Amino acid sequence: MAKSASGKWVSRVGATGGGKAYKKTRPGNYYGVLAIIVILGLLATVLARYDYQHPAKAATGVAPRVGTTWYAALSIQDCGKNLPFLNADPTYKGGFIVEKSNVIRISPVSAADSGNNATVSQFAAEFPGLLASSTELALPNATGVTVAKTTYKNGEICPANSKYAGQKGQVSYAYWKYGQTKPTITTNPASIKFAEYMSVTMAFDPAGVKPTIPEAATLDAMQVAGAAPATTTTLPVTTTTATKSASTTTTTKSKAATTTTAPKG
Repeated sequence: MAKSASGKWVSRVGATGGGKAYKKTRPGNYYGVLAIIVILGLLATVLARYDYQHPAKAATGVAPRVGTTWYAALSIQDCGKNLPFLNADPTYKGGFIVEKSNVIRISPVSAADSGNNATVSQFAAEFPGLLASSTELALPNATGVTVAKTTYKNGEICPANSKYAGQKGQVSYAYWKYGQTKPTITTNPASIKFAEYMSVTMAFDPAGVKPTIPEAATLDAMQVAGAAPATTTTLPVTTTTATKSASTTTTTKSKAATTTTAPKG
C-alpha cells in the first residue's frame, strides 16, 4: 500500500529528530531545575561566608577546666592545734598538687578532677594516704601511708595535752572563698568545690567549735604562687671585649694567637 504524503512527512521528521519548532521547545521543568541549582549555589556561598566571618565559639564548660591553674590554701587541725603541712610533691601529675606551706595548685587534667568534680573530696582521694569523709579524717605519714596516730573519727576524745582535752571531737570542713570573712562549715567534703584563692580547713574539733582559717604563712604563699609570672628562659649573651695598647696589638684566632709588637720610637 502506498504511503500518504502526510505519512512520508512524519517519517522524515522522525528521522531528522523533529522540526525546527520542536528543537526550540524545552520541557517546562528544565529552567526550573536550573533556577534551583543557581539558588542553592548562592545560598551555599552566603552560608560559607557567614561561617567564616562568625566562627563558632568553643564550648566553655564549668570551671576549673582542664588547663586551668588555680591556687588554694589548706589547714588541717586537731582539737584546736594546727597539724604539720602535708609533704609537697611537685612531681605529681594529677589535678591537685601540694606545694610548700600547704598551698594546693589546682590544675585539672581530666573530667575526674575538673569542673564540678574539683572538690575537697576529690583532692583527698588523689593525695596518697589522705582520707576525708563525713565521719573520718586520716593523714598520711612521710611515705604516703595512712597511720592510726593521725586518724581521727567522730566520737573520739581529744587528748589530755590538747586545747579541748577530754571532749568528744567530730570531723568538719570549713572554707572561705576569696573575700569571705566568715567560713562556710559542712561535714561533707564532696560539697566543697574549689574556687580560686579559696582557703580550706579540715578539722577534728568538739561540736560547736569553729575551725580557724589557714595560717598567715600559707595564705601569703598562696598569694605569691598565684601572682608569680610565667617562667621564662634567658639565653646567655656572649660579649667580645677588645683591648687596645699603645705598644702592643693582639689578635686572637680560633686555633692560635698571633701577637704583633709595634716598633718603638
